[in-house]
Amino acid sequence: MKKLFTAVLAVAAFGLIANSASAHEEKSVRIGTEGAYPPFNSIDSSGKLIGFDIDIAEALCKAAHLKCEFVVQDWDGMIPGLLAKKYDAIIASMSITEERKKKVDFTGKYYNTPAKFVAPKGKNLTVTPDGLKGMSVGVQRATTHENFLRDNFPGLDIRVYATQDEANADLVSGRVDLGHADSVALMEGFINTDAGKDFEFVGPDFNVPQWHGTGAGIAVRKGDDELRMALDKAIDQIRADGTYKTINAKYFDFDVFGE
Repeated sequence: MKKLFTAVLAVAAFGLIANSASAHEEKSVRIGTEGAYPPFNSIDSSGKLIGFDIDIAEALCKAAHLKCEFVVQDWDGMIPGLLAKKYDAIIASMSITEERKKKVDFTGKYYNTPAKFVAPKGKNLTVTPDGLKGMSVGVQRATTHENFLRDNFPGLDIRVYATQDEANADLVSGRVDLGHADSVALMEGFINTDAGKDFEFVGPDFNVPQWHGTGAGIAVRKGDDELRMALDKAIDQIRADGTYKTINAKYFDFDVFGE
């Protein structure tokens, strides 16, 4: 009888261990990103995804006990891909805007930086709708920056590109007079490179919530509150434990999180 009781205890204990292990199994989550927006997300010469977005995503997945894999998606198909369940979340420097919130849910921001114009050095441009009238500008398609230009600079010849790199290339070649994008993406991904050494920022910062949103957040499908809340909690955790600061310092010499 004693042996039988011991055996029962052993089975019960094994069951508790198994249930505990099951309870802590990492949930698999697919992360959609662009891979063409340095320094936030890009693909290196070996085919590996790199950048601030990627490091942040990996840190969030670790903090939230999620098993994550990345899915590369062209920018203009990013939200359609999420809705089609090609992936479960978007971590790709996507601004939190009221228009996008009609289609997807967002976490809080994980960074917030302004937009700027870039032009060849020495142009001495007046960055106003009248001052830029008749000039051409390159901007990435389906971005907050394109919407901002169309609504606020009606005299500009706005030319859209699939990626920021393509817009930068046409600026270098002289096919457009100006570029417009996130200031950090322009500085780190263009001006501070050999291709962009003859270019500089012109005009003020632009960071108007009506067009630019309230920072870059993580998009999930409507109603996926469990994943959204887990990622929100993870953002708070990596901000509190110093992980965010370490990743920030790897890419920037200022706090990219913003006020």
